[in-house]
Amino acid sequence: MSASPLVGWDEVAAAAPDGLAVLDCVGRFVRLNPAAAVLLEAASEGELIGEPSPFTPTEGVGACRAGLLEARSDEQVAHWEPTFGPRREFAYRTRSLPSDPKFAVVSFRDVTDEWHRQRRIAAIAKTSIALASEGSLGSTLDAVARQIVQADGLAGVQILTLDSTGRELRLMGSAGLRHWDGFLERLLECRDRGARLCMLDTLKERKPIVVPHRWAQILEDPAWEPLHAYLGELNWDSFVSVPLMARGRPEGVLNAYFAPGQEIGSRTLEFLAAMAEQAALAVDHAMLLQREREGARRNERQRLARDLHDSIVQQVFSIGMQANAVGVLGARDEAVPAEAVRNFADEVGALSRTVLADLRAMVHELRPSSSLRLGLEDAVTTLVKSTENRTGLDIRLLYGQEVDAVEPDLAEDMYRIVAEAIHNVVKHAEATTVTIRLGVRDHTLTAVIRDDGCGFADSGGRRDAPDGEGGRRTGSPRHHGYGLTTMRERAERWGGTMRIRSGARSGTTVRVVVPLPVRVPQVPPADSERGQNAPSAVPLTKAEHSARSGS
Repeated sequence: MSASPLVGWDEVAAAAPDGLAVLDCVGRFVRLNPAAAVLLEAASEGELIGEPSPFTPTEGVGACRAGLLEARSDEQVAHWEPTFGPRREFAYRTRSLPSDPKFAVVSFRDVTDEWHRQRRIAAIAKTSIALASEGSLGSTLDAVARQIVQADGLAGVQILTLDSTGRELRLMGSAGLRHWDGFLERLLECRDRGARLCMLDTLKERKPIVVPHRWAQILEDPAWEPLHAYLGELNWDSFVSVPLMARGRPEGVLNAYFAPGQEIGSRTLEFLAAMAEQAALAVDHAMLLQREREGARRNERQRLARDLHDSIVQQVFSIGMQANAVGVLGARDEAVPAEAVRNFADEVGALSRTVLADLRAMVHELRPSSSLRLGLEDAVTTLVKSTENRTGLDIRLLYGQEVDAVEPDLAEDMYRIVAEAIHNVVKHAEATTVTIRLGVRDHTLTAVIRDDGCGFADSGGRRDAPDGEGGRRTGSPRHHGYGLTTMRERAERWGGTMRIRSGARSGTTVRVVVPLPVRVPQVPPADSERGQNAPSAVPLTKAEHSARSGS
């Protein structure tokens, strides 16, 4: 005699902790257990009967294996957006009913929080990998911003860094927001109009600042009008600013823009703090590496300049003296015909003076710092004159306003970019005329170098190359590409961009745009590592004194 079951299957389904549902052949709900109704946020099981489900009824479809850093499993994943509340993620499995294959049984569970944590862990791990790569600081911070947006589904992220004095901010990384060179200029305008900048409080207090419904506040504040259109491109609501701390001092801020309905809890702040720490490490490493490279370059330039001056320049000067001596001998009208000796003396003298001028120009290029103390304009002017004397190129140099107000480190990098562009023209372009425009407008430093040479579009057509990939039709593409990469990296160091437009019949135009930094009011040095003689802080505006906060 068989034993009767202690519990009926209907009672088992009703008590099951996971959601159970029966679907028809097109994925509509036929039956659900109470747990399924709760997970789907329905008032009762009957409310969803006949409604489309988020599940795929076919067995095994969509299953995937997990990667090392991927938040995936062998279960399928479904996304459910209830009428009210945030979107949920369900991990589920399906099986066809043996008695009627037109129907499928689905078991599912809510993995929203679990997978969210996995995505965050993967984001931190991937960011650590990005920090170990050889990319520029800008590309590294872009990667950090992208990982945050992907892990938490944020509307956007910006990462701004402080300079070595702790007084100027630069936008160096972003995701979700359109790249706009005028952002910092407009932000500065908003601040001058009295807008509250939350990131300044973050830098001062060295702790996260959370502002719920920040977008609504900005829309209502006329001081933010210059950025209303730009920030309005995002679908966002609340705002969080987290400091980038390294060695006990602030290196910048991480600004997070949250989509409507997203909650900002302690775990969210913990994740943003972890990612901000990764970004701070990248900034600190980049600063240390930059100091080391600058020191090595400075020493090498000084050594080369000293060697050139002590040996080659003196030898060429001696050639000039010898030429003068031959001229003296020829003037005595002895065995050597005077005219021949004079011609020889003139030729050798002219050659020695030309070589001497070129070598001095080389010394200047190796040691531009002395000229840059007089300003970027004088340094580029000297470089252009030297190139014209050496090559015969016709170089037209046009300056805008405030070029010499650019800080020395940025001025040197811009000088190097212009010098490399001129070098490329001389070596590859077969050009006769070059036009260089250099100026500051709308709080942005811009350099444009245009030549009338052969271009480097391999097929003869026009092309735009944001990073200068590819080589000219003449010369060494590999070497030329390396030079363009160096130019791009110099621009990205300051949060700038480089664009190249080239055609076989229209020459090449290199355009470099670097947004100038925003001054940070009242951000004192963190410790002695900033230096005992660090510049005093810029005073707060009247509005900032009254608001004491700021985005």
